[in-house]
Amino acid sequence: MPKVDLLNIEGKKVGDIELADSIFAVEVNEDVLHDVVVNYLANQRQGTQSTKTRSEVAGGGKKPWKQKGTGRARQGSIRAPQWIKGGIALGPKPRSYKYTLNKKVKRLALKSALTSKVNENQIIVVDALDFDEIKTKNMAKVLENLKAEKALVVLAEKNFNVDASTRNIPNVKAALVNTINTYDILKYEKLILTKAAVEKIEEVYA
Repeated sequence: MPKVDLLNIEGKKVGDIELADSIFAVEVNEDVLHDVVVNYLANQRQGTQSTKTRSEVAGGGKKPWKQKGTGRARQGSIRAPQWIKGGIALGPKPRSYKYTLNKKVKRLALKSALTSKVNENQIIVVDALDFDEIKTKNMAKVLENLKAEKALVVLAEKNFNVDASTRNIPNVKAALVNTINTYDILKYEKLILTKAAVEKIEEVYA
């Protein structure tokens, strides 16, 4: 079992914690990580881009000039795609980019991402994380103590004070165990977990 230091919010070591091999010490599958990240980004797309076809742009009811005798190429409408301000041929239309992946694939990717953080020594486990009030300065101080500038903070349960204290800090995001995803784990340099969050991850994803 991989063993990491258990720290307090002051950044001091208060013990050790062993992480489950089945989650934090699996073989990292880069192909699956790639597939899941691409899927996540595709599902975030709104798909609202749109261009007008020749039937949707204004004007163009009259033939620009007669078919023959002018010496110019035949034209049927000034709204044909080859005309300036004409319709767009084969342009994008509103569509959904969403598609689904197998749950087992997503779970394997999550475990691979967690393992990669352990392998790179980018995982930080704290014994507890709680504030008496909403104060960005408090969270900033904790991050400074933990030497984490760009971090994903994972909590076992909803904690409004911690969540609100994190919102205004650039490159830092707070999340719950049941909302973490592979993309966020890989995006942020450090992964900060509370001891309770580790226990819940091992319970949920075992």
